[in-house]
Formats: sequence, C-alpha cells, structure tokens
Amino acid sequence: MENLNWSELGFGYIKTDYNVRCYYRDGKWGELEVSSSEIINIHMAATCLHYGQESFEGLKAFRGKDGKIRVFRMDENAKRMQSSSRGIKMAELPVEMFEEAVRKVVKLNERFVPPYESGAALYIRPLMIGLGAQVGVTNIINIYLGAQVGVKPAPEYMFMIFVTPVGPYFKGGFQPSKVCVLREYDRAAPNGTGTIKVGGNYAASLVAGEIAHSKGYAAVLYLDPKEKKYLDECGPANFFGIRGNSYITPQSHSILPSITNKSLQQLAEDMGLTVERRPVPFEEIATFDEAAECGTAAVIAPISQIDDLDENKSFVIAKDGKPGPVCEKLYHKLRAIQYGDEPDTYGWISIIE
Repeated sequence: MENLNWSELGFGYIKTDYNVRCYYRDGKWGELEVSSSEIINIHMAATCLHYGQESFEGLKAFRGKDGKIRVFRMDENAKRMQSSSRGIKMAELPVEMFEEAVRKVVKLNERFVPPYESGAALYIRPLMIGLGAQVGVTNIINIYLGAQVGVKPAPEYMFMIFVTPVGPYFKGGFQPSKVCVLREYDRAAPNGTGTIKVGGNYAASLVAGEIAHSKGYAAVLYLDPKEKKYLDECGPANFFGIRGNSYITPQSHSILPSITNKSLQQLAEDMGLTVERRPVPFEEIATFDEAAECGTAAVIAPISQIDDLDENKSFVIAKDGKPGPVCEKLYHKLRAIQYGDEPDTYGWISIIE
C-alpha cells in the first residue's frame, strides 16, 4: 500500500478489496460469500431501516514485529453479537461462523493491515441487519432485502464484515482529555438496549456528543438513566477509575459489556489491583487518582478533568496533565499482547495464517 501514510491515518473509512457476507434464510445460515462491492441493495421496507433490527461489532487486527497478523478476542465479539441478536429478536450467528468470517476477510485484505510500529491497525466491522422475503427481479445484483411494514422480527438476515485501516481514535493519541456531564441526555433507557451493541444506542448519543464536542470535551460521561446518581458509560466507551490499589468500573443494566474493559480488569488483577465492578456514585469521582474511558477504538483514553456542566463543578483528575501510572501500565501491557510483543498467557490472540 505505497499510497497510504500509515502513521497519518485517521479513524475513518478507506476502501479495501473485499468484504464477506452471509444470509439467514428458511431458518438457517448459508455459506460465506465474498464481495468486492461496497453497496448493499435493501428493500425500502426492510426491518433494519424502520424498526432498528441492526447490530454491529468492532475489533482489530494487528501486525506484529514478526510479521504475523493477530486478532484480539474475536470469540468474545462473536458471543456479544449473539447477545445483541437475542436482545432484538434476530437470528444468532454461530461463533464458529463469525470467527471463520473474520479470518477470511482479514486474509483477503492482508495488504491493508498496517505495518508494525505505525500506530495503526486494521479495524474489523461485523454487521447484522434484518431483511425479509426476496421480491422483484431474481437476480443476485437486484435482491431486495426486507419487504414488510408490520412491527415484527424479520424472517431473513444478512451478516457481513468489512475492514478498513485506521489510526488512533483520538488525534492526540494516549493523552488525557476532558469529559463533561450532561444530565439532560441518556444513551439508553433503564433495562433497555444499553447492554447490547445496536445502532440505536449510538444514535441516541449523537446530540449530547455534538454538544460536548462544541464545548471542547472529548465525550459525555453519562449518569444512570433512572436516578442520575451513578456513573454509566463515557461516550461510546466504558469508564473506569483508579483509587489507591483499586480498579473501579460501573455496573448497571444500561452499560455495554466492553471486551477491552473485561481484559483490563484481568490485567489489573494480575498486577495486584483489587477490581471492583459495582454501582459507582457520581460523587466518588472526586476520590479517583486516575480515570479513563476504554474500548476497542482507543484502548484507554485517560481523563484529565470531569466538568459537571449542570452544577458548575469541575473535578481535576490528572493534575499534571499526564496519564496516570496505572493507566499507562495497563495501556502498554494490553497493546504489547495485541501486537505480540509480550506472550499471550490468556489465550486472547488468534493468528491469521
């Protein structure tokens, strides 16, 4: 990829060679298909367009110093996508088929996996959408996806994965940034779809996110949607705080279970920290030595300051403006495993042969 400046990549979309697709029809999944088209032909009455029958995942492939391509914890993404399917009545894709699709699409687009030490990775985006009965011209180019207007689950689904090389999610890289609290907005309802990865949760966060960005903040730190007393998600990511020897992360019925957070909790335990996964009162942020958001895109994004815009209060976390020592250690440890610089003693890595 002689035309790509790997170290200058943003977190956007760049066309790659192939994507893979699979259809669920007549109660079963078909075979994986390879496509070079970026286009999906969708019927105007498809359930994904009207009733939100859509879920997605995000994971990455990394090229190591040894030239090998590693994918991080794809079995966990497969299981989380199954959870999303159960949450909005879609067909569940077998874990084995998900993993086969990941391996296939990464191998087909191997030339787009950024080189080691470029700071970039190959972002992998699995997607599932609700379709319906095939109507119209029976030509593979002109399949109409989803013909119904009633509020009910689709009889057919399409699963696909596309990939694109990406740079850091935050332009500043591993540097602390400010977040804010806006009580007027929620990303998900109590006991709603917050625990699964569906597009509606992200649509619900766009207004608050744009307000935060316009005021110079990296993200919104949401409070629980029921009582506004406890910490919830932080923008599109999980939140954690460090106090003394404790790794503290919120637990609620509206937080997506982050695979990155789950991995960091394991690393924190092995570093000798006590992991606390529980409801975290908002007032507790004043006691944190470090705080961060975490997810696939950024891994860890340290938080320098939390501003409560409703109460006109500020909580300075990173008093020297730098990432804290625990966040830094966790960040470098996880990335070292992802790139193969340290041995994977947890069985998290899959090598793409």
